Amino acid sequence: MLKFISWNVNGLRACYDKGFADVFQRLDADFFCLQETKMQEGQLDAKFEGYQSYWNYAEKKGYSGTAIFSRVKPLSVTYGIGIEEHDHEGRVITLELESFYLVTVYTPNSQDELRRLQYRMRWEDDFRAYLKRLEKKKPVIVCGDLNVAHKEIDLKNPKSNRKNAGFTDEERAKFTMLLESGFTDTFRYFYPQKEGIYSWWSYRFKAREKNAGWRIDYFLASDSLKDKLRGVEIHTDILGSDHCPVELTIAL
Repeated sequence: MLKFISWNVNGLRACYDKGFADVFQRLDADFFCLQETKMQEGQLDAKFEGYQSYWNYAEKKGYSGTAIFSRVKPLSVTYGIGIEEHDHEGRVITLELESFYLVTVYTPNSQDELRRLQYRMRWEDDFRAYLKRLEKKKPVIVCGDLNVAHKEIDLKNPKSNRKNAGFTDEERAKFTMLLESGFTDTFRYFYPQKEGIYSWWSYRFKAREKNAGWRIDYFLASDSLKDKLRGVEIHTDILGSDHCPVELTIAL
């Protein structure tokens, strides 16, 4: 049985000051994936006994960035998706393991007034193609902040957010395409109708107190792994970021 955690820490140095190391030890995962680390190499000595760590830093300081802590030594590690346009922001790390690939991703946000939506659409197509190429070799587990709430059930206020970044028809359609290409949204696999469970809350308007959130952090798995899925959890009680950690256990 393997346990995976994914967490958008919204700045790992800030999260460290809010108890990251304690959460890391408590969750006791085999693979602990981070998004939005917002740091450069050498800015934080984040080491945990028994884990190898892999980092993808954005070229722009204090921006984006991903990391994976792994108890299992991977066969290979890849940074980015091999496309120049997409690989400056530290958004993707892929570990190749014996029987699967693990990909952590911090999907680009479409931003205010959707000024990055067209770029986001290109990203979606290229990232999906990347995953499908991997899948030709072995099954894929994808985790991270995908910056989209898929269905109305996945956010508190769907009506008022209909044309906002993260809940546009275009972004939701791309997510549907990804699932239809052969991936399972593991949370909905276990809890198809569960409402009021979110992974991100704005820092404004006391959103977390009111649970006015969005579920935008995911574990997706190749459909061929469905019978191996054992459980998911969204740790809404864990603070330290505007996102909370999400968890997958799988019999691999």
